[in-house]
Amino acid sequence: MKKKYFGTDGIRGTVGQPPITADFMLKLGWAAGRVFSKQGHGTVLIGKDTRISGYMFESALEAGLSAAGMDIRLLGPMPTPGIAYLTRTFHAKAGIVISASHNPHEDNGIKFFSGEGTKLPDEVEFAIEAELEQPMTHVASAQLGKAKRVDDAAGRYIEFCKSTIPANMEFRGLKVVIDSGHGATYHIAPNVFEELGARVTTLGNKPDGLNINDQCGSTHPEKLRQQVLDTKADLGIAFDGDGDRVIMVDHKGELVDGDEILYIIAQARHGEGKLQGDVVGTVMSNLGLEHALDRHSLKLKRAAVGDRYVLEMMQRDGCVLGGESSGHIICLYRTTTGDGIVSALQVIAAMNRSGKSLHELKSSMTKYPQVLVNVRMERKIDIAKSDIVSSAVRAAETKLAGSGRVLLRPSGTEPLVRVMVEGNDMIQVKTLAEEIAEVVKAAVKAA
Repeated sequence: MKKKYFGTDGIRGTVGQPPITADFMLKLGWAAGRVFSKQGHGTVLIGKDTRISGYMFESALEAGLSAAGMDIRLLGPMPTPGIAYLTRTFHAKAGIVISASHNPHEDNGIKFFSGEGTKLPDEVEFAIEAELEQPMTHVASAQLGKAKRVDDAAGRYIEFCKSTIPANMEFRGLKVVIDSGHGATYHIAPNVFEELGARVTTLGNKPDGLNINDQCGSTHPEKLRQQVLDTKADLGIAFDGDGDRVIMVDHKGELVDGDEILYIIAQARHGEGKLQGDVVGTVMSNLGLEHALDRHSLKLKRAAVGDRYVLEMMQRDGCVLGGESSGHIICLYRTTTGDGIVSALQVIAAMNRSGKSLHELKSSMTKYPQVLVNVRMERKIDIAKSDIVSSAVRAAETKLAGSGRVLLRPSGTEPLVRVMVEGNDMIQVKTLAEEIAEVVKAAVKAA
């Protein structure tokens, strides 16, 4: 069965266009409340990022949950991983996140966490969708859910973040620039690092409801790079709008992406004898990560693109560390979901223990040039079954001679085929990517 509303990361879209409307959110709160109430009366937490539509959807979800007889705890602006953590510590039935992550303010979405702080299983999402098809009802007046605001939510999560590094570790003398992307970490991240002793300069920490992810944060690190260089900081840290992704900048202004962050953490954990299982990346993880891990006798497993699939592979194969190039890093030995602040803390802890700078730690991994070409499909075809495309891919792989790879991946959200070629020669990689893209275009046209 295919879900009608839920995608790989909750329900997401443009504000004002179905299903991202106030009336749908009212019904969604009720439907979710109906499903959660079958486990008995309890509480659902609601948190959000800083986009303006969060006010409207928070109220609608609250009303729907109350109509279904569920109590509500309102967390206010809070990073997605913070909501996952608080859902566990409150022993809540579920947690709801109102966020569209790294997207602009015009978009919004809903993610759910189970009582264990993990994403909902498919059967629960199907159950919620089934309730959405039913007429909305109300429990008796005496059974309506009550709502309270959690005033110390930020403080609770700050203390949790600090607890993910050794209690005797301090960051005194460390100069850090933090870009919160005018998002949900704006009042959390600076406090975490300041309380650990770092000298913090802030960017992107004045949200107005409209400026979330606007030329700032993990998807636009240009201002962060310049600020690190201008202030001669030791490093910079950029989060996305809901705080589950992180990108870093070293003291030379060089970007440190998710693959490099994953390598630094894996290398440090392995050196301490604390890394359990393999490291999980995605089919898009840089080949340089695979080769760098191999030098430490560590294996990179590749999941489909999407943190949901990374987490599924980690849980299935008994791994505790995984992530994506975008900076969505999952440290299961510390928490249950991707957490930008926790991941950054693990990197700085590795710096602290080794006495090395961020630049030194990431320099032992050499990234391979990677070229991505998007080919639009006027009509949908199964590229994998095209003989001329398969032949072009094999020819390219022969030319790469084991020093690179080719990946063709249909987009899950757009009518596109993504052609990715990776290798140690940028000119060759670019040429091969363009050649394969032309073959794909011809195959689409001929279909």
